[in-house]
Order: sequence, then structure tokens, then C-alpha cells
Amino acid sequence: MEAAGPRSRDARGRAASQPGSRAEKSPPESRKVYMDYNATTPLEPEVIRAMTEAMQEAWGNPSSPYPAGRKAKEIINAARENLAKMIGGRPQDMIFTSGGTESNNLVIHSVVKHFHKIHAAVGGTAEHPSPVEGALPHIITCTVEHDSILLPLEHLLEERVAEVTFVPVSKVNGQAEAEDILAAVRPATCLVTIMLANNETGVIMPVPEISRRVRALNQQRAAGGLPGVLVHTDAAQALGKQRVDVRDLGVDFLTVVGHKFYGPRIGALYIRGLGELTPLYPMLFGGGQERNFRPGTENTPMIAGLGKAAELVAENCEAYEAHMRDVRDYLEERLAAEFGKRIHLNSQFPGTERLPNTCNFSILGPQLQGRLVLAQCRTLLASMGAACHSDHGDRPSPVLLSCGVPLDVARNAIRLSVGRGTTRAEVDLVVQDLKQAVARLEGQA
Repeated sequence: MEAAGPRSRDARGRAASQPGSRAEKSPPESRKVYMDYNATTPLEPEVIRAMTEAMQEAWGNPSSPYPAGRKAKEIINAARENLAKMIGGRPQDMIFTSGGTESNNLVIHSVVKHFHKIHAAVGGTAEHPSPVEGALPHIITCTVEHDSILLPLEHLLEERVAEVTFVPVSKVNGQAEAEDILAAVRPATCLVTIMLANNETGVIMPVPEISRRVRALNQQRAAGGLPGVLVHTDAAQALGKQRVDVRDLGVDFLTVVGHKFYGPRIGALYIRGLGELTPLYPMLFGGGQERNFRPGTENTPMIAGLGKAAELVAENCEAYEAHMRDVRDYLEERLAAEFGKRIHLNSQFPGTERLPNTCNFSILGPQLQGRLVLAQCRTLLASMGAACHSDHGDRPSPVLLSCGVPLDVARNAIRLSVGRGTTRAEVDLVVQDLKQAVARLEGQA
């Protein structure tokens, strides 16, 4: 457990996983154990301190010359540096946003606008028509992306603003395979957007291989007068759970979401060589902040918190990862020991790497839909899958169905995701809680 960091931080993490400050004094049956860290995470105490100090000492407008304004600007610059360090990028390539949804939409908006701008500038002639003459911009993604990718793309498709290919993931390994992505490329393709890790299964996508192959393809496309293809990854679920480096990934854009790694609910966007190598077009227009790419007076306290959260990840990521993997693996051992062949691990694919904290499983049985099991739990706080799909009732997860999980198994799915402070003792409580919930549903208790 010490691998997760100092003892005091672990203790605070455990406290955060039990809503209510009197958890230790309450009767055992009232204790709650939070295992939905893929949905959101609590703020680290250091993050709260950084935000509080910014509210008290850096309340000035960051564009103002007096001390409180200069202090705010310094905090913002330091946060930008911490974010860049966390992902192996340059501070000048980071833009602050309101969160992952805005970052993802900004990427999509930018590549579509850039396609039209380049096409209008290059054009063609009657004798030598442009290779993409009359074509709409084409974007490639996969079927298990977050809604902040899927829904904007579906909207563009419906409005006939762009063409989109939704590549199915492999039913063998749960991944969007590079071969399938490359096979979908057309002359008018301008963007490939593939998440770094899936929020429901934890499966890590082969983004480095996709980027490498797209770069090689771009050399051929340039020789043929075709526009280059940019690569974006939504790294929301991976950050804070494993080391993420944009140099290894080879991407042009990367989405950062603070509340997934114990930071506040804002985000950022990495753009490789912003303004030099990779285009970005603002969706908003205003005071010129963030070099005009994302105007609006900066939210200094939230940015301060995001910077501190990134600093903690940069310093402790390996320890966080080792601790979460140990607890997650213990969870799966306990589930197998308690439920035997009735457990189906939905997120285990042979030879496929996955996030160290994520366990998606089903307890087999006609009365054991995930929603019903969780409703019977008295200790466990978790979800069936993505938090943004929590109102879908007993409808099985489209992500699991895409990965080849049978319909009746997918209906019973529960996603548990452990955090920095989750303990083996809490795992024991949760497994016992699940056992009792199943017994109640099956009329045995």
C-alpha cells in the first residue's frame, strides 16, 4: 500500500473513498466504499491547497499589471509547465479548456475548418483537378469512443458537414486495430481520433502504432498532392494511471481531463507545434487569452489545481500505477474465489494491455443485471459503465457489445475502478457486499 505514496496521503485517499467524515465511527453496515474512480476522483489535499491559495492571493485578472494579476499569471504559467512535464510536451503547446468535451470538440472543429481552408487555397483546375475536389472532410474514429467524440462526429455526419468512418474494435482484443484504421483512410481523410484507453474496459489502444503508420502514409500522400492526416487521442482515462508521453505516442493532439487524476473539473489540450506544425482554430472569440485559441478570462484557481494535480502525477505516476494494479488484481482474485465460474471478466483480453485500476465483470444469472446488483449493495459505490450512460436502465453497454461480450452477459456488467487510496481491506468489504446483494436477489437471504 505504501507504493501509492506517503502514509498520510493514503489515509486521506481512503477517507475520500468513504463519503462522510465519520465513516470510521459509524456501524460497519453504513460504511461506503467508492470504486468508481474512472467516473471521477476526489481532489488531492495538495490540489485543494493550491486552489485555495490562488483564490486568496491570485484573485487579480491575469492580464493586469498589479501584484495580484502578476501572481495569477505566474500560477497559470507554472501550471502550464507542469501539464507539459506530465505528458512530455512543451508548455507552449498546451491550451487550457473547460474540460475534455471542449478539448475534443475543439480538435474536430479545427480539422474540419483546416480542411476547407487548405482546399480553398490549393483548389484545382479543369486540367488538374484537386484530388479531393468536391469531397467533404473525412474523419476516422472507433465505435467505443467517449460521447464527446462520437456525438460531435454524428452531428457533422447528419448535417453533411463531414464524412465519418466508425471502425469496429476487435472482438478478440477489444482494440481499434491499426490495420483497420489505415484501411479506412480516403483521399479526403483529415483526422484519426482514437482514445488512449477505454473508460469501460480499460483496454489500451495501439495509438503509437497508429501514429507511426499514419506518419508513413502522410509521406506518400504528400507526394500525391493529398492533405496530411492528423492524429488525436483522448487520454482522459490513462493520465494518472500510467505514464503518458506525447513523444512516444506520436500524436498531434492529446486531450487532458483534470478530474480523472484527482484534479478539478477543467481540462487542457496538447497541440504538437501549436501554430507551426499543427493547426488550431478557435471556437470562441473574445479577449485574446490563451493566444486567441481559447479566449476568456482564465479561471486561475482551477488552473492552479490542475497544475498541482499534474505535478503529483509527474512525480508519483509509477507508484500510483503499481498500487492500483496490486489492488485491482486482488479484487479479481477475490471475485473469482467467491463466485467461481459465475464471474465473467469482460475486460480481460488475451495479450491486450489494460489500465491498472479497471475491472469490468458480470456475475452470471438471469436476475443479476448490473443495475439490480448495485441497487442491492449497501457498501459499494460504483456504476455499470460510463457515468454519462447511467440513465440507460438495463440496456447493455454498447462498448461491451462492440467488444464481443454476449448480450446476456453485458446486461449484468459492473465496472469497478480502484483509486490511489483503495485498500485490500476495502476490496474484501466490497466482495462480501456483492455476495450478499446476489443472495438477496436470488432469494437466499
